[in-house]
Amino acid sequence: MVTTQVHVPAAAGRDGTTAPTGSTAPRDPSRVAQPTVAVHGVSKWFGTKVAVSDVTCSFGPGITGVLGPNGAGKTTLLRIITGMLRPSEGSVSIFGSDPRKDPSVYRRIGFVPEDDAVYGHLSTRELVRYAAQLSRCDASDQAVNAAIARVNMQAAADRPIAQYSKGMRQRAKVAAALVNNPDFLVLDEPLNGADPAQRAVLIGLFHDLAAEGRTVIVSSHVLAEVERMTDRVITILDGKVAAAGNIRAIRAAMSHIPHKVRIDADDPRVIAKALLDVPAIIGIHFLDGGLEVETSNLAALGTALPAISVEHSVRVTRFEPVDVSLESVFRHLLSIRR
Repeated sequence: MVTTQVHVPAAAGRDGTTAPTGSTAPRDPSRVAQPTVAVHGVSKWFGTKVAVSDVTCSFGPGITGVLGPNGAGKTTLLRIITGMLRPSEGSVSIFGSDPRKDPSVYRRIGFVPEDDAVYGHLSTRELVRYAAQLSRCDASDQAVNAAIARVNMQAAADRPIAQYSKGMRQRAKVAAALVNNPDFLVLDEPLNGADPAQRAVLIGLFHDLAAEGRTVIVSSHVLAEVERMTDRVITILDGKVAAAGNIRAIRAAMSHIPHKVRIDADDPRVIAKALLDVPAIIGIHFLDGGLEVETSNLAALGTALPAISVEHSVRVTRFEPVDVSLESVFRHLLSIRR
């Protein structure tokens, strides 16, 4: 597993409660120093199929992305975390309690499932009120309207959900998950089917919830979506944690994989010829207006390039790593597992 150290702020609920924690930050970046949600040694199998295998991780206030391809085990893990599934092995703690043994914890949890299991004959207003009643929380018009307003659905709140687009149904589900004002929100593929405007509304909302001190887990297989929401990710492949931590730090830790850098200059050929004398350079490819350079040592390239630029009087206009995105990290991880 590729892991990197990442710092997450101390976890405290909006009511001031904290989960039991140690006094020092954990060395394993899949865990945070003061978690609100902790998963320890969790496995789940269905007959002979192993869906989740010995997963240990934790979450604190802010947004954490749970990333992985379809079928990786993300949904199973989230259902175990929320108490919808019983793990075959291991344990889950939310605000210091096991949700399957302490039902009161559910009043602090909001869950948006991936599957589109909503009653089509209900309106968003009716769905949100129903969710409030199931949670035994405030189901007043004021509370219901506030949840609907957070997802910008006021204009369509009284239309049957069956008439909605996929993206609108997603926003209705998010509103239903917010009506109990949860401290912990789990979102499984929440942007599926949403158009760009709807995505912007939801991503902005998730950032607002994180800024309020809530713990937010967002699961997705769409890399760009996760990267817009958070820099802390836990990557699940084949039911196991494959990598965790800060996206750039994960990439930096993968030192056995060459870095790729885009370099633009007013004379790329002169730069390319000079770079051939730098030991850390593995390969150079010419692009329109520049180069793509593969290097085993990003720092060495960064040190050599300014000297080359001055020595040869060539102006460098761009120096940009092209493989520090979440997509590139994910691609590398998949290639390792294969």
